[in-house]
Amino acid sequence: MRFGIHFMDFNIPGGSSAIAPALASTAQAAEAAGASWFTVMDHYFQMEQFRTAHDPMLEAYTTLGFVAAKTERMLLGTVVTGVTYRHPGLLSKIVATLDVLSEGRAFLGIGAAWYEREHRALGVPYPPLAERFERLEEALQIAQQMWSDDEGAFEGEHYRLAETIDVPSPVRRPPIVIGGSGEQKTLRLVAQYADATNLIVPDADTARHKLEVLKGHCDAVGRDYDSIEKTAMAGTGDPLGDVDGALRRAEEFAAVGIEHLHFRAITPDPAGWVRRFGNELAPRLSEIG
Repeated sequence: MRFGIHFMDFNIPGGSSAIAPALASTAQAAEAAGASWFTVMDHYFQMEQFRTAHDPMLEAYTTLGFVAAKTERMLLGTVVTGVTYRHPGLLSKIVATLDVLSEGRAFLGIGAAWYEREHRALGVPYPPLAERFERLEEALQIAQQMWSDDEGAFEGEHYRLAETIDVPSPVRRPPIVIGGSGEQKTLRLVAQYADATNLIVPDADTARHKLEVLKGHCDAVGRDYDSIEKTAMAGTGDPLGDVDGALRRAEEFAAVGIEHLHFRAITPDPAGWVRRFGNELAPRLSEIG
């Protein structure tokens, strides 16, 4: 079982001046522990169901650029970018820039967006859900075109680009990870466009069902189901509080086809927590096939 580390809590003792060193040391500890991904949320306010909108939050791609300079091997991305936050042509350029500066380690994590308060507060348009999914599909098409040899125009219902020039091109085409578990739209888009799915599910039984739905979409569009990496969030609790339980849960996920689990770095000492994770849990996770 591969794993990633998700840095989503910027409440670091010492305030703003302590965030950069804590982030750097956590990312380096994650790489030393064998993490395959290091991710942040793409939000401007902290999620209210986790803390409050007034708790600290950094802009995602600036943060990932900083992490790129501090690490060497892990893939870097968001879980996940809301399609509404950046024009897709600019987002594709931003991810390509991260890929160039990280020497081929960027991926595009993207979804339909949801945090209405954040949009309203910062003046970002927040269209209805159906339109957000339409925009998501066009954004995926734009990214694929931007990272190809096709520099022609893109004409969609919501986005129109006169030229899709992206120079320098990414070191490698950034993998596309679509986050979410919606069966009718999200998983269809995974089948049609994505290299990986990032499921948000409470347990392995739910993951099994979602993967069965994904396989059905793959069959419908002629996509090789096995070519899609199956990832899932490992929950918001602390797995080091019950290592054996966390391993049982990982084995259950692996049994239904999940290949990669994503764990939240725990504050107030995220780097210390990740080092413990690397000693106590990571070696045993690697034994789960």
